[in-house]
Amino acid sequence: MADQANVSSFDALETFRTNLILFLNKTRVRVDEVGDEIRRTRGWLQNDQRVHWEGEIRRRRRTLAQAEQELLNARLSSFRDNLSVEQMAVRRAKQAFVEAEEKLQNVKRWARNYESCIAPLAKKLESLRGVLDHEMPKAVSYLFRTQETLDLYAETGSPRAANSPPGGADETAPAPAATQEPLP
Repeated sequence: MADQANVSSFDALETFRTNLILFLNKTRVRVDEVGDEIRRTRGWLQNDQRVHWEGEIRRRRRTLAQAEQELLNARLSSFRDNLSVEQMAVRRAKQAFVEAEEKLQNVKRWARNYESCIAPLAKKLESLRGVLDHEMPKAVSYLFRTQETLDLYAETGSPRAANSPPGGADETAPAPAATQEPLP
């Protein structure tokens, strides 16, 4: 029995190979999506967010200057004794301006650190891409060749069956033991 294959389902191999091909196609798409997301995030961080917060700083600086000018005008005016509204506006404008500066500094820091944080993960992603593009097609090809071999094997039969005499008795097989009936 050692030279005989015991294959219970040829369809299982075909199903596995088909599912592997589908998996590879889906995985390639997902790997491409992740790579695109890395590039989009880099662009968003280095360009969009930096430009946004630089614009916010300019806008908030103008708002702060306007609030300070209104406070100065109110102080110079002899008609106003209570300057709390103008002082509160200046405080809010300063807080908003400081917040925008902090946000811009954070964006710049994140942009500097982005490559060092993402590089190890991107390297793993490229390694996976290499396996998907080079190793897995070999596996699919191997499964196909294995399936062809098993199909050929099933068509020709086992080597033992091909060498057996037409009567079906195998000369190398031991003869069945004679059965003796017990004496009454």
